[in-house]
Amino acid sequence: MTSNRAERITVTPDPYAPFRISLGFRVGNLVFLSGHAALDEQGRVVGAGNFDAQAEQTFRNLEKSLAAAGATLHEVIKVNIYLTDMSHFPSIVELRGKWFSPPWPADTIVEVKSLALPELMIEIECVALAGGELVG
Repeated sequence: MTSNRAERITVTPDPYAPFRISLGFRVGNLVFLSGHAALDEQGRVVGAGNFDAQAEQTFRNLEKSLAAAGATLHEVIKVNIYLTDMSHFPSIVELRGKWFSPPWPADTIVEVKSLALPELMIEIECVALAGGELVG
């Protein structure tokens, strides 16, 4: 029997609530997360002007939202990374090795002119397979 149920993913406090954005949804074993950025629990930008600090905060936020959905970063199967400066690409390769594990997620990395808040330098969205086995 299949389910047509999409469960909204929430954390408390929810830094995206003021922006009227859901963190993501879980549909069966699939978890779909909105773009996550370097925001603290009150929705304030962390590490303005510091790419490494923003990237670390962004991955921590992804990890927290995935945990709320019953998933981990090691179950991510697709990731989209948006950078305001592609010169940070080598850092992204290093971060992928730190936060993800083989088999590596499918990935799209693009440079964008700007993100939702002018101080943001990185945004990441992903899809994960909660409780699933990644074979590769």
